[in-house]
Amino acid sequence: MLEKFNKPYNSKEVEEKIYKSWEDSGYFNPDNLPFSKTKNQKPKTFSIIMPPPNANGSLHLGHALAIGLEDVIIRYKRMRGFKTLWIPGADHAGFETQIVYDKVIEKEGRNRFEIPREKLFQEILDFTNKNKKIMESQVRRLGASCDWKREKFTLDSDIISKTQDAFIDLYQKGMIYRGTRLVHWCPKHQTGFSDLEIDHEERRDSLYYIKYGSIIVATVRPETIFGDTAVAVNPKDKRYKSLIGKEIEVDVVISKLKLKIIADKIVDPQFGTGAVKITPAHDFNDYETWQRHKNEIDGPREVINKYGKMDLVRHFPESIEAKKYEGLKVLEARKLIVEDLVKKGLMEKIDETYQHNIARCYKCNTAIEPKLMSQWFVKMEPLAKPAINAVKAGKIKFIPERFKKIYFHWLKNIRDWNISRQIVWGIQIPAWQCQDCSFWIINKSNPIKCPQCGSGKVEQDKDVFDTWFSSGQWPPLTLGYPDGADYKNFYPTDVMETGWDILFFWVARMIMLGLYRTKKIPFKYVYLHGLVRDQFKQKMSKSKGNVINPIDMVEKYGSDALRMALIIGNTPGTDSAFSEEKIRGYRNFANKIWQASRFVLINLENFDFKSKPKLSAADKKKLNELVKIKKDISKLMESFKFYAASEKIYHYFWHVFCDKIIEEIKPHLIGKDEQSKRSAQYVLSEILKESVKILHPFMPFITEEIYQSLPNKEKELLMIENY
Repeated sequence: MLEKFNKPYNSKEVEEKIYKSWEDSGYFNPDNLPFSKTKNQKPKTFSIIMPPPNANGSLHLGHALAIGLEDVIIRYKRMRGFKTLWIPGADHAGFETQIVYDKVIEKEGRNRFEIPREKLFQEILDFTNKNKKIMESQVRRLGASCDWKREKFTLDSDIISKTQDAFIDLYQKGMIYRGTRLVHWCPKHQTGFSDLEIDHEERRDSLYYIKYGSIIVATVRPETIFGDTAVAVNPKDKRYKSLIGKEIEVDVVISKLKLKIIADKIVDPQFGTGAVKITPAHDFNDYETWQRHKNEIDGPREVINKYGKMDLVRHFPESIEAKKYEGLKVLEARKLIVEDLVKKGLMEKIDETYQHNIARCYKCNTAIEPKLMSQWFVKMEPLAKPAINAVKAGKIKFIPERFKKIYFHWLKNIRDWNISRQIVWGIQIPAWQCQDCSFWIINKSNPIKCPQCGSGKVEQDKDVFDTWFSSGQWPPLTLGYPDGADYKNFYPTDVMETGWDILFFWVARMIMLGLYRTKKIPFKYVYLHGLVRDQFKQKMSKSKGNVINPIDMVEKYGSDALRMALIIGNTPGTDSAFSEEKIRGYRNFANKIWQASRFVLINLENFDFKSKPKLSAADKKKLNELVKIKKDISKLMESFKFYAASEKIYHYFWHVFCDKIIEEIKPHLIGKDEQSKRSAQYVLSEILKESVKILHPFMPFITEEIYQSLPNKEKELLMIENY
């Protein structure tokens, strides 16, 4: 048994074997745990739902951190006698996956817009299933003790069905509506987005001062002047008080428009000239201004099409000049329009130092074009109020607590959520439209006839749900809501562990939809880990060449070393610097554990464990110190201070046990005093056994391997030992 300790610790030889022993034991399933079958007392339950990694590629360090932290929590609670359930999963990831697959077909010289819908969906499904298997194997490599038999995928048939049920229920209760509104549109990917999926970039642009009849307006988008429906000024601006309500004639190069001057508080008198053009079809603030002044001014006029190109002729069919700009991309048109405004004497001046934020697609960096579209929207205010109240009442606690204020601020200012995506990959919206009368039928199955007009010409909406609509219902759906045994036994879950960066994308939506569907909170604690950055605190990206592949690190240094490197120093909600050097340091720690265990086990070969020896005062003190360390670490674990608990056991094992206790005990092991030797042996055996228990949640592989060689082990596996 001790022969393996004659050579250095080799994680490659150990980890696959150990993980197989865990999985074969069946103890990842809470129903199989020894204490789950206790007749006298029902064990306490504890559950975590794994944030499902995207099934479109390999894991990154953020996944490794999350899986490591969640496994720490689960292993700790399992060893504390809880009936623990950790459900793994995978996310189809909607738009994200379609973009990944776009790159695949682009390399093949194909265009997804030319591939039949059903064929493209099947291709992406095959691609996703292949990557999903790779991703699952990587989760195993990281030591995740989750119940694989309960694994869920966001495109499982029951998940699809229940997601569609939620849509139908929300629609029937007036919480979902079909509305024509301005949405964020990516001209490259040809889909709309919600407010959260937009990146903003500060840049310097030209601010153009254009003559609009008797006044001058300032704009960064002269190419939208053809869609103007009004000019707005602040009602308190004395410069324009006499003009409010009057109509002016404006020369927009290709035609002349009659625009009314309106007063609205949104206008900043300090911006430009204090007068701004209103283009409801191409600006969110202008759209809202039009909503407030519908009785005074004309509605939106779209002059840029879905491809980000000028679309003028249909609005100005009599204008020969309109053809000059027709079909040009926005920036091309802008340059030409500015030249023509200058030629006609309509350009007052150009300020080339204007700093402002522009909206960009978060995947391709293309400038977002606001687009007027008919989409499905969820009314968020009625969902937000219960979500605010649940946190205010302390039913859901945030770690760290400071994120509670950010959560409240967002929910109090929330807008309706556009859940329609113009892509193929995802859960199709269960909505059908009559082609004769345009009536919408909300139904999971194909209606034979339109209930409004009796027509048989009915087609399903081709849009799919925003992926966050299905994953926003993840906790109850994975547990079999509403009738599943797991839902009844493990819901609400105990901890939702995830990155702080998806607090709004996912966490807030899970709380809102969970409360709406189940009338219960989805989880009791939200643990928000910090993001993993490089050693210089820079965001990791392939373009910067600073990405660290977690599986490469597992291959090189072992899973235990990677886990410790990720967890120590990662305080919740705070980004942490990370380097390969850090992993190498904890690989050295793993070697230290192995060497210390070898020393202890060699010196226990002739020890009789049947009778406890009389301990010296010094040895009693060592064991009492160990008890205190265990209590301190348990307190840190219960307080979610895993970064501190892991560091404390690291320092205890290396600097107290190895550097002091073992060195102090060595003379007693080789001395002639048999009682002193037996006391020393007992202390070594107890400290080693208790240390591997405490270390196990953080470094499960090496501790399990050592535990199997302990002569005083009490259980079949360390993973079910009493903490």
